[in-house]
Amino acid sequence: MSEVCIVHCIDAEGPLFESFEAKFERLHDLYGITGIAPTKKNFLKLQRGEIGLGGIEKIVAQTFTSHLMNYNDTWDKIDLMTQDAISDSFRNQLKDSYGNGWCYNWFCLDFVGFEYNPRRRDFGYHNIFNYYKEIKAQNPDSNDSIHWHFHPISIYKDAHHCATSFVNSTYELYQVLCRRIIEKNWFPTAFRAGFQAERPDSNLFLEQWVPFDISNMALEDNSEFENTIDFKNGRSGDWRLAPSDWSIYHPHHDNYQLHGNCRRWIARALNILNRIANIDQHEMDKAFKKAQDGTTVLVGVVSHDFRDYRPDVDHVRKLIAASAKQYPNVPFRYCETIDAFRRTIYPEGTKEYESLDFDITFHPKSDSDVPYIEVKVKKGEVFGPQPFLAIQTFSRRFIHDNFDFSTSPGTWYYAFHSDTLPIDDVAIVGVAANDNLGNVCIRKLQFKKNGKVKYL
Repeated sequence: MSEVCIVHCIDAEGPLFESFEAKFERLHDLYGITGIAPTKKNFLKLQRGEIGLGGIEKIVAQTFTSHLMNYNDTWDKIDLMTQDAISDSFRNQLKDSYGNGWCYNWFCLDFVGFEYNPRRRDFGYHNIFNYYKEIKAQNPDSNDSIHWHFHPISIYKDAHHCATSFVNSTYELYQVLCRRIIEKNWFPTAFRAGFQAERPDSNLFLEQWVPFDISNMALEDNSEFENTIDFKNGRSGDWRLAPSDWSIYHPHHDNYQLHGNCRRWIARALNILNRIANIDQHEMDKAFKKAQDGTTVLVGVVSHDFRDYRPDVDHVRKLIAASAKQYPNVPFRYCETIDAFRRTIYPEGTKEYESLDFDITFHPKSDSDVPYIEVKVKKGEVFGPQPFLAIQTFSRRFIHDNFDFSTSPGTWYYAFHSDTLPIDDVAIVGVAANDNLGNVCIRKLQFKKNGKVKYL
């Protein structure tokens, strides 16, 4: 039976501090407004729409609502919110059609590579990931999950400014993934773009390794994106050409917004109680109507953990309840991201597909060859052209490199020689890949100083 899969994505970015003066700086950055003294009195007037702004008073008031301005600026505040949000009493206020409570999908970011940090972001590898991994461990019976979020590095390395270039962030990008594989035995299967912004370089990067992308925020009427400077003319999250009918699609090689022949799937996710691209009753009804017509629908909704997302959950539950009343024969399910993609792509089920599995074999130096590793698929098929290769040296450098291809499909090689790096400096090799269904496989080798090799 067709159903509506509700996927609550949380861009997990950790604590965020914003000074009073910074709120007025954002007023300028978002809307070009200057000349208003940064006082509490004026800020309250902006929230009430009492200062003339040339017709955008309501838009600015929405930007500065109490809900959007009350930040979790410490981990203690985030933890207090999270512990209540994951409780049965909160999750189960509206169960889905199968008796399940609310499900969270934390898309975790690493703040690395930045230098200026006025919003007091938590800098460091794995910091945010570790917190939600512990939350998940505390709730082993939940369907909550951890996925990947990435902010490209801004030109001046300001942690509070937006950027779009994966190419300009190459070092940090590969460091994050190499460390996730080697230090955490983890590799992403689902992704959300930082600031919902993709470009040709990120489109091609994701095509190599990540099968599921839930970044589309297209609207039926995209004119509201022109109301703010940061979204005008596609400057940040540009999805104006993407589908807005809750369909998922394979993107085009040249334009991620268009249907094409790329491998990965892109799904749609709208904001909740935010300043732009919000989920509303019309959008929820549209999803239920589509399911009633025979199509399983993935409905993505988005929050941030530096704000209290419990009101977001309550708001979406009200929308769901109203749609369920209007379409009583349509079941809805609170979903983990990968499960929702699978249910939408393969509503008939995926039992006939084999999960990905591969081996790594180390071949030591011989009279006729240098030492090398061989990766060979045993079951299933790798998503993309090659697995992801991560190397840690004895000096704790983390390196990504390309494999050499075999003439046989499903086999790759990597040689340690003068064009790569000497085997004597290699401490750990990690290889990771997904298949088209989001089954991930990770294999690692540890090299000892005495020349022995251990399979981790």
